[in-house]
Amino acid sequence: MVAGFGLFYVVLRVPLRLRDSLAAVTVFLSTLTPKFYFALTVTSSFISGLIFVFEWWHFRKYGTSFIEQVSVSHLRPLIGGVENSPPAPAAFSAGENETSRQNMPECKVWRNPLNLFRGAEYSRYMWVTGKEPLTYYDMNLSAQDHQNFFTCDTDALRPSDTVMQKAWRERNPQARIKAAYQALELNNDCATAYVLLAEEEATTIVDAEKYFKQALKAGEMIYRKSQNCHSQSPQHEAQLRRDTNVLVYVKRRLAMCARKLGRIREAVKMMRDLMKEFPLLSMLNIHENLLEALLELQAYADVQAVLAKYDDISLPKSAAICYTAALLKARAVSERFSPETASKRGLSTAEINAVEAIHRAVEFNPHVPKYLLEMKSLVLPPEHILKRGDSEAVAYAFFHLQHWKRIEGALNLLHCTWEGTFRMIPYPLEKGHLFYPYPSCTETADRELLPTFHEVSVYPQKELPFFIHFTAGLCSFSAMLALLTHQFPELMVIFAKAVLRVLWPVSAPSVLASS
Repeated sequence: MVAGFGLFYVVLRVPLRLRDSLAAVTVFLSTLTPKFYFALTVTSSFISGLIFVFEWWHFRKYGTSFIEQVSVSHLRPLIGGVENSPPAPAAFSAGENETSRQNMPECKVWRNPLNLFRGAEYSRYMWVTGKEPLTYYDMNLSAQDHQNFFTCDTDALRPSDTVMQKAWRERNPQARIKAAYQALELNNDCATAYVLLAEEEATTIVDAEKYFKQALKAGEMIYRKSQNCHSQSPQHEAQLRRDTNVLVYVKRRLAMCARKLGRIREAVKMMRDLMKEFPLLSMLNIHENLLEALLELQAYADVQAVLAKYDDISLPKSAAICYTAALLKARAVSERFSPETASKRGLSTAEINAVEAIHRAVEFNPHVPKYLLEMKSLVLPPEHILKRGDSEAVAYAFFHLQHWKRIEGALNLLHCTWEGTFRMIPYPLEKGHLFYPYPSCTETADRELLPTFHEVSVYPQKELPFFIHFTAGLCSFSAMLALLTHQFPELMVIFAKAVLRVLWPVSAPSVLASS
């Protein structure tokens, strides 16, 4: 009996204590002044603004929301959540199998087949604008290329080659140029010394061509000597490979000089001869130089013949291959193409082929159309590119925009059709349509290859996380409340009390009366 009465007393006492607490809180809220509400909203706005700034910085740097990342990584395991496993990579289409997909590195950096000349073009840009067009990462890759192409284990046998081996490792351009002259003093027929001077000391294409002609004369003589004794030892074979690399590099750059100086037919002949003489060096992508020169000549039948040879499933694709193929198919229909007419009568077979070619090209590299349509400004192309990345798009559009403009209606057809690609592949990081899924690492590599003043194109475009929207809205709302409280303090106090009554219906008088 006594125990039952005690339990009833405790149960009855709890609501009384709760009511006393509510009454005290209500009395406290009724005594608050407008200055308190103003200070509260200003503080809330400031704190939410700091959170918003931090969230935005973290998203721009790492691509994720810090709050969402912490909640997924640390809070979800505590409450028993299970993180979804990532989707399995999709298989290659168009005959490409899963094994090759797994073995292929996603973000391999390639030498730009149409890279400019350091002294005659990149340095001239820096003199005029004061901006450095090449990143340290890009130039460091070039230094590694030069060491691989132009040096070998037998360099110690020739003092001039020993000097040049050190020259390619120098970071300072003036030190490299000085070392090249030292090598020429030791051996007037040092081909690699002339190559370095043509690339870095020559301030015009004409001067670069003169140096390359001297390099060609010396390189051919050394190449013939290496051919005669390459079978004597592995060291002689390595020396022949190095001398072959030097000769191919010099001939290619001479062809590019002729192209830049307007001697396009001569450049085409030099490129064709080079491809016939060294057919095994197709990985140098000399055919992309040839495609660009043939487009300048408007020799579209020859362009189609080159594409028929190199646009093959077994060969790695490029923006130059895919977009040139799309340009040729667009050329057949672009002059008479009209979106209004096509919507009424439907697309013809030729128009369907052109649209499919554009979709194929856009799927391979989705960054190119904005440059071709001049929706985004161009910069000088880097010396290395990332296939399917923004760097490749810059390099392609820099040289091929004029070819698209020359064909009437081609850019209009591209403008009307390129965005349809994204409806075909709604999840490009997980599954492609004609190619393997789009690599997710391209943004990081492109930021290292492209100059800092260039806004790197990102695909697929990242959506702002929820918490960035939330903190931005919270910051704006609390700032608005602070402003209204400062301007209309009495009205805001009445408004605050009304809100509290709605959220907390127990008022102070009723609590006091009941007690």
